[in-house]
Amino acid sequence: MKKILDSNDLILCSGTLLGHPLRAKIRAAAEAGYSGITIWPDDVAQARSEGLSDIDIRKLLADQGQIVVDMDPLLDWTPEAKPRPGEAAVSVTPEHEFYAIAEAFGARSLNVVQGFGKTLDLDRAAEDLAGICDRARDHGLIVTIEFLPWSGIPNAAVALDLVRRTGRANATVLVDTWHWFRGGADLAMLKALPGDRVGSVQLNDATETGPDNMMLESMQNRLMPGAGAIPIAEVVRTLDAIGSKAPIGVEVFHESHAHLDASDVARRAAMATRRVLALARG
Repeated sequence: MKKILDSNDLILCSGTLLGHPLRAKIRAAAEAGYSGITIWPDDVAQARSEGLSDIDIRKLLADQGQIVVDMDPLLDWTPEAKPRPGEAAVSVTPEHEFYAIAEAFGARSLNVVQGFGKTLDLDRAAEDLAGICDRARDHGLIVTIEFLPWSGIPNAAVALDLVRRTGRANATVLVDTWHWFRGGADLAMLKALPGDRVGSVQLNDATETGPDNMMLESMQNRLMPGAGAIPIAEVVRTLDAIGSKAPIGVEVFHESHAHLDASDVARRAAMATRRVLALARG
């Protein structure tokens, strides 16, 4: 049986330790007191390339008291989201490989992202997302749709509209504070989300204004929660007020993290996030 998580659980997102091996991510999460981790297919491929079998990875997770929460990111899911040749900066993993990972490690959710393209046919996208939800349900997964400010799903309102169009109970919205802030920082959109439609939350911070290339900043220069201009405490209070029980992920992409000690980065991220949560919740 999968562990039931709630908004008191802190999750270490794989992107915070981009460049570190899966073994180090799992151990760093355990040492800093996280409840679980998110995983990318590249994490699994890297671990296998080191000679770790799926049994070895499961044992490592169990020994460290960690579980796999979100799988991230399903990019190739509807025609307008497909990358053009040479456009993908990360690996584009086929949908069926996520289900294999879910079966191997007991993941909770699959995150769907329009990482490429600026427009989206919402009717077609809803139909395609509904199909993913049906297939994901067969593997015991919820599906989260993450809004990105440069995409055809630029904010929480469009993400919720898309989720509702699917007509699927396991379709939910992922709220990432960086994307919310750079996408307009509209608290009303978060207040309009039904709490049970928030599948995951990712906390991080940013400067008041950013460079023109938002995608580059998003992947290389996020700040620890509380170190920037995002009103994270207000976001947390809003999510609590609407009844969200989604676990709290910490996703702080920064180009320096690959060169730092994984356990130290994970610990600093956890401490920063716990300070913000304490401020938000009194």
